[in-house]
Amino acid sequence: MTHRWKPNVTVAAIVERDGRYLLVEEQTSDGLLLNNPAGHLDPGESPLQGVIREALEETACHFTPLAFQGVYLSRFRRTRTGEDVTYVRLAFAGTVGEPELGRALDTGVIRAVWMTPEELRASTHRHRSPLVLRCIEDHLAGRRLPLDSIYTDVSLFMEPETL
Repeated sequence: MTHRWKPNVTVAAIVERDGRYLLVEEQTSDGLLLNNPAGHLDPGESPLQGVIREALEETACHFTPLAFQGVYLSRFRRTRTGEDVTYVRLAFAGTVGEPELGRALDTGVIRAVWMTPEELRASTHRHRSPLVLRCIEDHLAGRRLPLDSIYTDVSLFMEPETL
């Protein structure tokens, strides 16, 4: 085999408050789209650390994971380059506090917005991926797993020369 498939690993925060879900509106190469607070898992970072960081960067809110919601996969072709991309999303259900005043949002994120499930279902043409609504629907259906369903070995945090 000359080419090894390497999917992009992302983490997502699924937050519901008073019947509304926390989303971010972000500028992409395909225009202004909606997404769950989500992003790429960084090297040397556990999935829990990653989702807490991403939620803070994209919403200015501190995220507290309460449950592991599931593993989601999606595939698409980039509009500009034609690149075939697969994402593996680890989604976590939890809560957020109020936004940190004065905290800048991540590059490309225009704002955080709260939407009802009905509003989300009516706006699928603006979703960054089909996983946005799928994660919300699974949350509404009560899908929850214990946080310890995700195990991170200590080797992840070691310097490469000590492995």
